[in-house]
Amino acid sequence: MIDVTMDPSDVTIPKVLSDWSVGKALAVGPVEKPKEERSQHSPIEYFHLLERLKIVKREGWKRHGIMRGESIADHMYRMSMMAMCPPSSLVSQGLDINKSIKMCLIHDIAESVVGDITPADQVPKPEKKRRETETIDYISTRLLHSITGDELKCIWHEHEDGITLESRYVQDLDKLEMLLQMVEYERRADGALDLEDFTYVKSKIQLAEMVTWARDILQDREEFWAGRKKPIRADPITREMHEGYYAQD
Repeated sequence: MIDVTMDPSDVTIPKVLSDWSVGKALAVGPVEKPKEERSQHSPIEYFHLLERLKIVKREGWKRHGIMRGESIADHMYRMSMMAMCPPSSLVSQGLDINKSIKMCLIHDIAESVVGDITPADQVPKPEKKRRETETIDYISTRLLHSITGDELKCIWHEHEDGITLESRYVQDLDKLEMLLQMVEYERRADGALDLEDFTYVKSKIQLAEMVTWARDILQDREEFWAGRKKPIRADPITREMHEGYYAQD
């Protein structure tokens, strides 16, 4: 008999913050660990792993009381749609739109195992990078075993290195999508929620065209808050926390 009182969509995957390994991270929570032996001849276990991106909520919003906010997959989907709309100046510089879309879909895939680490977690940047790199190695070699796995790994590392035009474009889209979501949550809360912490990412946007878009988004925010009294922000993230988290960007 099925327990009709149980909601199978109400799932939380705990985040392992200390003594981390891929195996330990996959062992916690209600989601089944991938059957690696099956992955020798089928990508189905990889497909199941991707569900974690639909389940795990973006942690930054939860710190502000938004407990049922966007998931990691939600964030990456809108980024991918945004990537399809580059400024003509970037296209004229040779921007590869298809690669940019793939990069948007791949860039946070390690969070399916690592979880969404935020500045507030105070996990050192090298440790965060280690966890994500080990996860990418696990996905690309243990679950995919193919050219697809090699491509995923290469695109992920290209994004992390932040040297190519596509990687800088996607890194900026990552921050722009966050700014959009910030404004949308504040509007929906009708002035009861101040998400000022998230405006910091504007200072980390690289491409001039993306800086202009960020300015437009924040101008909309200023117009929304004009004449409104902002609520007191609880436990704001310090500049040092932000700088440590975005040190590589």
